[in-house]
Amino acid sequence: MAKEKTIFVCNDCGGTSAKWLGKCPACGAWNSLIESVAEPVASTRNNRFASLARTAEVATLGEIEASDFERTPTGQDELDRVLGGGIVEGGVVLIGGDPGIGKSTLLLQALDSLQRSGQKTLYVTGEESGAQVALRARRLGLDGSQVQVLAEIQLEKILHMLDAAKPDIAVIDSIQTVYSDQLTSAPGSVAQVRECAAHLTRAAKASGVAVVLVGHVTKEGALAGPRVLEHMVDTVLYFEGDTHSSFRLVRAIKNRFGAVNEIGVFAMTERGLKGVSNPSAIFLSQHSEPVPGSCVMVTLEGTRPMLVEIQALVDTGGPSPRRLSVGLDRDRLAMLLAVLHRHAGVNCMDQDVFVNAVGGVRISEPAADLAVMLAITSSLRGKALPKGFIAFGEVGLAGEVRPAPRGQERLKEAAKLGFSVAVVPKANLPKKNDKAFEGLTIHPVERIEDAMELVRGLG
Repeated sequence: MAKEKTIFVCNDCGGTSAKWLGKCPACGAWNSLIESVAEPVASTRNNRFASLARTAEVATLGEIEASDFERTPTGQDELDRVLGGGIVEGGVVLIGGDPGIGKSTLLLQALDSLQRSGQKTLYVTGEESGAQVALRARRLGLDGSQVQVLAEIQLEKILHMLDAAKPDIAVIDSIQTVYSDQLTSAPGSVAQVRECAAHLTRAAKASGVAVVLVGHVTKEGALAGPRVLEHMVDTVLYFEGDTHSSFRLVRAIKNRFGAVNEIGVFAMTERGLKGVSNPSAIFLSQHSEPVPGSCVMVTLEGTRPMLVEIQALVDTGGPSPRRLSVGLDRDRLAMLLAVLHRHAGVNCMDQDVFVNAVGGVRISEPAADLAVMLAITSSLRGKALPKGFIAFGEVGLAGEVRPAPRGQERLKEAAKLGFSVAVVPKANLPKKNDKAFEGLTIHPVERIEDAMELVRGLG
């Protein structure tokens, strides 16, 4: 078979060039030429630009019979939660995370569990040899595992094996190591990653094989490679957490078959990753007595309410006070300090302010505002909040405390874990005589100054 000709296509105008140029000869755009493959117009077989899904006749939405996707549990409850219930036939999952955080470990455990339940599995490794994968399996206690392993990085051979072995689930570890003979660029380049992912996605949709792609991440923690890779797949998962901690979080950034921003919590043990059934416990520090600068909030991750401890440290600063946050938005911290000064009379202009979300969790929702502000005030005054205290709510620039979504579920989670005092937005006040909140005294507030006055009275 003759080798296909390499051309360069402009991302902006679609113009082509026989060689790479810094400037597109058609539209004049700089650095827009991407390596591609030229094919004869008459060639229709094995077309690399074929549709990713089977072609169907045009029909109205009312005529199409909608049915839920059948899911195959992976044997890892926390992973199934993030995936929306399990692996979907023909689905393509992209999972990324820092090196050594546990991506390959979790997937190898899931494949072994799937294989033991009767599923045909294939693990394609491009970064390790088969012997290294077998050694890791023994460390994880997966002796005698029947998971098929293929050490290969050439795309054409991987596709041939998928067609010959016909597995139900295949893992490609990692997509940055796979290359195609149709392109001359090195493995890991934008062209190779995009082309290989497109071929694997097409194969998954055509054959019904569920494919899991492992992706590298950049220094900033984002998935390496072209952004089109995230648009191409069905589900995007990120591994989060400190590599020095034993806890790991898997977050769904995109999921066509389930909830977005759902998280799974794992603990790294000698036998691999184990799911954590009560994740709130790992995000709460065990203080024998309340300490200044600590406030517990209830955050919502997907469909799961979790209790997280927010810690703040306010100390005398120099001429340029520092504002540092870990697990929270730094810009939002600066805004909250301004609101504290303007509406609650709490001045931190000459103080260093450090805020941390315990356990390595990242909180992006604004419902953490009230807890952050109460923790900062507690540290500044050196006075601890009452024992069994929680707070949540968004704070606006005008000083108003806005309601948090699904506030009833947050309060139920706090009551279940034995918390006794809650300061919440007035709009989140539950109905009276609800037994789910027994033992929990709820104080509604409308403005930040009301919350500060209430906390001073509770102390």
